[in-house]
Amino acid sequence: MEYRVSTEQSEMDFEVIHGFISNSYWAQGMPKALLRKALANSLCFAVLDDEAKQVAFGRLITDKATFAYLADVFVLESHRGLGLSKLMMAAIMEHPELQGLRRIMLATRDAHGLYAQFGFNAVDTPETLMQIRLENPYL
Repeated sequence: MEYRVSTEQSEMDFEVIHGFISNSYWAQGMPKALLRKALANSLCFAVLDDEAKQVAFGRLITDKATFAYLADVFVLESHRGLGLSKLMMAAIMEHPELQGLRRIMLATRDAHGLYAQFGFNAVDTPETLMQIRLENPYL
């Protein structure tokens, strides 16, 4: 099977994206309208199979000049182990609008090994970072 990466949101399957993200550990219960707004304001990447079906996704929240935050990355379980996360990450890291950024950040519970292959490392001064975090934002 052949796979390709697209940044054209018109090729992306919103139902697949919402189905995965709204059941994820990081955004469980996210309403469709809120996700639509998030995607509209992000640089999105999809991995599509040779039938144009979406099998993976990731998005960057970015000003395309100095900063980006990588979020909502997933590969459907039925397509894991095929190197698709690496395919998508390579496309992200090579994207022309993401070159020369001062910082790209992400948060992950379990994919440190993947991201390390693309130059990500632990924050060296975590004491400088702060956050506002709502425990149950979708209730």
